[in-house]
Amino acid sequence: MTQLAYNSPVGPLAIAEEDGRIVSVDWGWPAAAEETPLLVAARDQLEEYFAGRRTAFDLPLDPPGTDFQRRVWSALTEIPFGETATYGALATRLGTSARAIGGACGRNPIPVLIPCHRVVAAGGELGGYSGFDGIDTKRFLLRHEGAGDAGSQ
Repeated sequence: MTQLAYNSPVGPLAIAEEDGRIVSVDWGWPAAAEETPLLVAARDQLEEYFAGRRTAFDLPLDPPGTDFQRRVWSALTEIPFGETATYGALATRLGTSARAIGGACGRNPIPVLIPCHRVVAAGGELGGYSGFDGIDTKRFLLRHEGAGDAGSQ
């Protein structure tokens, strides 16, 4: 696995590639970093996103997880920039429970690129976020995207 460091507005990110696909984005610095064309493209797209010039990512993603988790993460990529969906609505759509959706969101290995921050609790409460600085990072990302009142909780 090859990693590249990116100092983002939500903290340092380690973007990882394996077999020509992005497999993780972790908070923190990688032990060793190396530029590859894909990792540079991922960093550039993240920079464009944080600069307000990108609303969707165009990268090959391959998050390691169960079939169920991968179904949830795929559904997350369909939530448009600047919008949110509730855990319950996703659960209904995927035929599962809101708790299971929350669990999959919490295990998302490619945050930001797979926008688990766009999933909120019923009534617009933010719910949780497993990323660096937790709910404050989720709030930042939602506000960055102009996601209405969801970022004000």
